[in-house]
Amino acid sequence: MPPRAARSRSDARRPRGLHVVADADAPFTLHRGDARQAYASWPTPATIISDGAYGVRGFHGDTIDSDGLVSWYDEHIKAWTRASRPGTTLWFWGTEVGWATVHAELNRAGWDYVQTIVWDKGLSHIAGNVNGKTIRQYPVVTEVCALYQRRFEVPTDGGEVLGVQDWLRHEWLRSGLPLYLSNEACGVRNAATRKYLTKDWLWYFPPGLMVQRMAAYCNEHGFESGRPYFSLDGATSVTAEQWDTMRYPWTHTHGLTNVWRRGPLHDGERLKGSMRRSAPRVYKPTRASSVHLNQKPLEFMERLVHAVTREGDVVWEPFGGLASGSVAAVALGRRAYVAERDPHFAEVAHERLSDAAANRHIAAELDAIETSE
Repeated sequence: MPPRAARSRSDARRPRGLHVVADADAPFTLHRGDARQAYASWPTPATIISDGAYGVRGFHGDTIDSDGLVSWYDEHIKAWTRASRPGTTLWFWGTEVGWATVHAELNRAGWDYVQTIVWDKGLSHIAGNVNGKTIRQYPVVTEVCALYQRRFEVPTDGGEVLGVQDWLRHEWLRSGLPLYLSNEACGVRNAATRKYLTKDWLWYFPPGLMVQRMAAYCNEHGFESGRPYFSLDGATSVTAEQWDTMRYPWTHTHGLTNVWRRGPLHDGERLKGSMRRSAPRVYKPTRASSVHLNQKPLEFMERLVHAVTREGDVVWEPFGGLASGSVAAVALGRRAYVAERDPHFAEVAHERLSDAAANRHIAAELDAIETSE
């Protein structure tokens, strides 16, 4: 399991001399406005956590149904594609039909589907809200989060754009060498022809070291073509280190599947009492009303960040809300870039991010003190 988020300030032991991290030192950047005005200034993301429009009038600016979702996301998806690289992942939250509506647009823009996480909220989500005499479907207690990876495509000298599997085979064949020699190049019995250069479904993304070895072998023994073999930029062959960054990392958690069971937030993590209409469908807010209808459990956001990033990586959260994804990122030692248009939500997000940064700073100093003792 990923490490838990930093402790709250009230729980942290504070030795004399510890201080709260100032914004200039904080591992997050909060843009108070539309993310489309911030994307160009943000660094390349390792992952993007999208928790935007659902088509259920869940916040001011959400669409009324799924029909408007493609146009709502259009400019954002284009910006994500421009800013990302092979190895960038995207977590896309939505309803089942909302995600399905946007999927084709994501695919067209260069994002390959990996899998779907299902959040099962259980019967407590619909308790007291279902009329068995009038309902005409099974009660919905789920929402989904789909994982995508940025498509790895490489242009050839002839102007053709190839996917990574086809490009690897194309580069070896361009050398004029028979395929079986790729095994010699990699120092393996048959893995190169059986996995790395095959055209069928048994293809396996090769480790960087194997690609580097094939490139060196082709450059030494292949036809003189005027262009280095296995080159992404046309100038030099790709190195093992460069190649390995073209595939997203994955940190596996044993026992965790793609179905996550947890009731909707009703505990101390749920923020309440703002007395604001957090969404068009909230008519008379009370002290018990949620600050934001779509607040995600930090535990879930930590899982997403932990699975596909490393410490120090950049995490984007373009539709911040209360910035749960960015809070999780900061708590896990990543750098968060988040945007939120609603001034009230942005203020709450800033407070939560500052707490996460301060608590991580305090935890680091406590560890250092305990180690020195």
